[in-house]
Amino acid sequence: MQQAAPKMDRQNLTLRVGSALVFGVFFFSLLWLGDRPWAPWVYLGTMVLVAAMGIRELTLMARARGFNPSLVTGVLATWAILAHFTLATHNQDPLPLWLVITGAGLMIHFGALFFDEKLEEALPSQAITWLGALYLGFGLGFQQKLFMLEGTLPKTGSRLILALFIITWFGDTLAYFVGSTFGRHKLARRVSPKKSWEGAAGNLGGNLLGAFLMKATVCPEWSGVDVVALGLLLGTVGQLGDLVESTWKRSAGVKDSHVGVGIPGHGGILDRLDSLVFAAPVLYAYVHFVHGFN
Repeated sequence: MQQAAPKMDRQNLTLRVGSALVFGVFFFSLLWLGDRPWAPWVYLGTMVLVAAMGIRELTLMARARGFNPSLVTGVLATWAILAHFTLATHNQDPLPLWLVITGAGLMIHFGALFFDEKLEEALPSQAITWLGALYLGFGLGFQQKLFMLEGTLPKTGSRLILALFIITWFGDTLAYFVGSTFGRHKLARRVSPKKSWEGAAGNLGGNLLGAFLMKATVCPEWSGVDVVALGLLLGTVGQLGDLVESTWKRSAGVKDSHVGVGIPGHGGILDRLDSLVFAAPVLYAYVHFVHGFN
């Protein structure tokens, strides 16, 4: 039986647009200046702050269920992974990943022996600390790595980051409008009752539109195959990433990930990162294996 499409929340839409404009001005300004020597460090500082906020949200969601992941070691482990991706450039790796993972393991597990007051929940608590570090460390680390790439065009990294954001955001935006207007067939009822197959189709349409726009403006080297492949790849993993984070929120019994402090109209940091965290490694893998970027 078909259900009526949900009504569009115009007040929430206004908040979403306003917040998006504020963040858009900041990111687009940074990307425009992406060839300046200080730009990668400013971007890294942004990723460092976002990582800490994301780990905090995940930690508070887990504590709402009685677990006790470590906020401090989670943040430090995430920052260490970010440092690896930042320093590993031009075939040099002064902070190898094996060393980062080993150090993170020592912090997470040995630290819990001395500072975790709820050792009866040691297994899930330490697993969640690892989850946050790997999830945000790799998701944001690949964004940093993309930003630092150099190619035949000036500001190659800035172009790729802009493409990542535009393709993903166009998909999210079109999914919201199509799902709110036409959505009747539930996509994942147990995970996110508001998501629909119509919205998912709109998402992919927005991803493809964003990819075509990027080819026409900032990524002229892309072929038609690149446009379609990246639109579909980033759109698919982005939507799956959204559902993954929705699963976490449902298990924690919260509507938004922010648990106290959020972005007006957008929920929390994890609500904004859920698609990008999975899309960034996919974009990097594509330009690495298909276009030879390193």
